Amino acid sequence: MSKALLVVDYTVDFVADEGALTCGEPGQAIEEEICRLTEEFIDAGDFVVMPVDLHERNNPHHPESELFPPHNIRGTLGRELYGRLSEVYRQNQDRIVWMDKTRYSAFAGTNLELLLRERGIEEIHIAGVCTDICVLHTAVDAYNKGFQIVVHEKAVASFDAAGHKWALRHFTYTLGAEVR
Repeated sequence: MSKALLVVDYTVDFVADEGALTCGEPGQAIEEEICRLTEEFIDAGDFVVMPVDLHERNNPHHPESELFPPHNIRGTLGRELYGRLSEVYRQNQDRIVWMDKTRYSAFAGTNLELLLRERGIEEIHIAGVCTDICVLHTAVDAYNKGFQIVVHEKAVASFDAAGHKWALRHFTYTLGAEVR
C-alpha cells in the first residue's frame, strides 16, 4: 500500500518560544521525531508533504483573524519551518512537496487529495501542530475522503494540553485512526 507523510504547520510561529501562536516546549519536544519520520519517509521513497498555514498581513476577512493573533504571515520568519526540519527540507526539496494552506485542514482549498489519489496513496501519516486544530481537521477530512490514517503521537503537539489529549482519543475512537 502506498503511503504519505503530512507534516502540518511545523513553523517558527507555531513552535519557537517567540512564535506568534506557539506550542512552545511541547512543540519543540517533537522536533527530532518529526525530522526522523520525514527522513524515514524520504529514504523509503514515500510521498512527503509539508502543508503550511499561510496568512496575509492585516486580512480582517479571514475567519481566524478574530480567533487567534496574526501568525504565519506571508514573507515572515514565523512562516519558516522550525529548527532542524528547515534543513531537512532544504536538503530534500526535490522530494518534498511544500503546500500553502489557508484553513485548518490541509485538504481545504488545496490540491492535496488530487496529489494523493494520482499516486495511489491510501494511507496518510500525520505529524505536526496543533494536534487539536490543524492536525485534527486534516485527519477529519482524510477520514471523510476514505483514507486510512496514522497519527504519530510522539510527533504531534498543541498549546492546549487538554485539547491534545482529547484529539488523540478522537483520532482513535471517532476516526478509526491508528495512533502510534
